[in-house]
Amino acid sequence: MKVRLEWIYRSTRGVETVFRSDEMPAAQGVQIAEDIERTKRAKEIIFIDTYDDSTWTMKEMKKYLKSIETEPHDITVFFDGGFDLENRSSGLGCVIYYSQNGKTYRLRQNEQVDGLVSNNEAEYAALHLCVQELEFLEVKNMPVRFSGDSKIVVNGMSGDWPVIEAELVRWADRIEAKLAKMGIQAEYELIPRRDNAEADRLATQALKGIRITGTSLV
Repeated sequence: MKVRLEWIYRSTRGVETVFRSDEMPAAQGVQIAEDIERTKRAKEIIFIDTYDDSTWTMKEMKKYLKSIETEPHDITVFFDGGFDLENRSSGLGCVIYYSQNGKTYRLRQNEQVDGLVSNNEAEYAALHLCVQELEFLEVKNMPVRFSGDSKIVVNGMSGDWPVIEAELVRWADRIEAKLAKMGIQAEYELIPRRDNAEADRLATQALKGIRITGTSLV
């Protein structure tokens, strides 16, 4: 979960104003909120979920973080798809960063598939691969950020652009159905291609027949 902190600051002369922080992971927000509390100049510190603007008290946030510490959380997914027009083959790349039991992990997975018709369809298939990996991790009822450099996929899945092509509609429907079943609150982020290098490399390796799979500590 990504949050912003909001609190009322009171000066030594009794003047009050409201401050709001930048976005940060919820666990980091708790640490900063505790530091702010120690100044004894702040009151009514609240946590604002950047996904849906819901608000949490310090007590509620600590209880939530305690409840999920043994499950994968603070999840960011990078996806990318490549398409070889000559061979009609596609490479899918997936990278998932997540925290669990106080440690941060990186999962990498790629796959070569046939039967797709375009690079855009390969991008959707890569996103679907990532959702499958989240299912294998037993991620449930959790906010997840999906980051990719495909405007077609990111804007399509976020609802900013209509999804028109029949093959893309089928992928979008499959992805949305699976996310709903898992209770995942999806946030889509369009990133520059250079920031998606890991997933791009995995997709390229898949096109070359190089299979990559594994999870490591970060």
